[in-house]
Amino acid sequence: MKKAFALGMAIVMAASLTACGGGSGSTTTTAASSETTAAAADGGASAGGTLKIGVIGPLTGPAAAYGQGVRNAVELAVKEVNDAGGIGDGIMIEMNAQDDEHDAQKSVNAYNTLKDWGVQMIIGSVTSAPCIAVAAETEADNMFQITPSGSAVECVAPDNVFRVCFADPDQGSAAAQYIGEHKLATDVAIIYDSSTEYSTGIREAFVEEAANQGLNIVADEAFTADNATDFSVQLTKAKDAGATLVFCPFYYQEASIVLSQADSMGYDPIFFGVDGMDGILSVENFDTSLAEGVMLLTPFSATEESSKAFTDAYVAAYGETPNQFAADAYDAVYAIKAAVEKSGVTPDMSVSDICEAMKTAMTEITIDGLTGAGMTWNAAGEPNKAPKAAMIVDGVYVMQ
Repeated sequence: MKKAFALGMAIVMAASLTACGGGSGSTTTTAASSETTAAAADGGASAGGTLKIGVIGPLTGPAAAYGQGVRNAVELAVKEVNDAGGIGDGIMIEMNAQDDEHDAQKSVNAYNTLKDWGVQMIIGSVTSAPCIAVAAETEADNMFQITPSGSAVECVAPDNVFRVCFADPDQGSAAAQYIGEHKLATDVAIIYDSSTEYSTGIREAFVEEAANQGLNIVADEAFTADNATDFSVQLTKAKDAGATLVFCPFYYQEASIVLSQADSMGYDPIFFGVDGMDGILSVENFDTSLAEGVMLLTPFSATEESSKAFTDAYVAAYGETPNQFAADAYDAVYAIKAAVEKSGVTPDMSVSDICEAMKTAMTEITIDGLTGAGMTWNAAGEPNKAPKAAMIVDGVYVMQ
């Protein structure tokens, strides 16, 4: 078996999925199931009004596996909440998902489209750079925002933004700790994407903690989005330096290329990544046997008994197994539900008043979610929950 390990602490999984209402790049809008929509018209179960929640993420492009998983899980959770009678005294949720193609400006454009629609809360953006851009807009509008997976520190810098996943420094530090405590290697190489906040932030924290763990960084090689198809130079330097472990804090598309090229050159170190590597099993034409043994510190596995109801419902709706990004998005909906019920928010309140109430309520709720039991949030928008370890075995994530 090829030794390939990966670590992830952000709370989010996804597979390349297509929503029921159209193609992968289409806008998906759902107010509820047909039954609850009818009830709304009759003034029944939806007498509490309708809360408009917007979702922003990459539904197309190289990071689509993340955004599609988030959109699908939000859609599933919204349907569940509405079918169960809504939030509190019958508040229905209407969801509108917009594609940002993992691009910051397009994410802002998506936000403006949602504002025209009348959005009152945002779930997203899914990836860090777009999330930072949208957070600046929601801060100016004082609109409540919760990102399932925007892990850069700056994503939650405004006090109106919360997240479900862990921040990048936590991932980097935890990766170094895991490698050191489990004595996986002493001589370590790093390959990272210097063009993204995500990868550079994780790398910086990893380097800092590596010194405390007695890890010797023998190669530290960067690439950018413009040259993310050939990693032969970086891999050769890692191999020549004697690295027995390569730390890879970047996304699954690049990770699939790295694993394939390392295999072709006969280089077989431990490959150790973060949450962005999740989705590697869905890469088209990738030999998934190269990812056998990948290990992640993650709060979610679709094979876990506690995730069975969600996984079964997700597979039935979308024909794919949910991963970490989907799980975090699902938890985001139920965090909103709990905070709305705690705060007494109603859809007729102004966006700013809703946001002020939600900011307080988020620090007062506790939820048992897919990605953690007893989850809480602090005023800085950061979650408090414990990660768990999983390993890819025979193409599925198995909790350790």
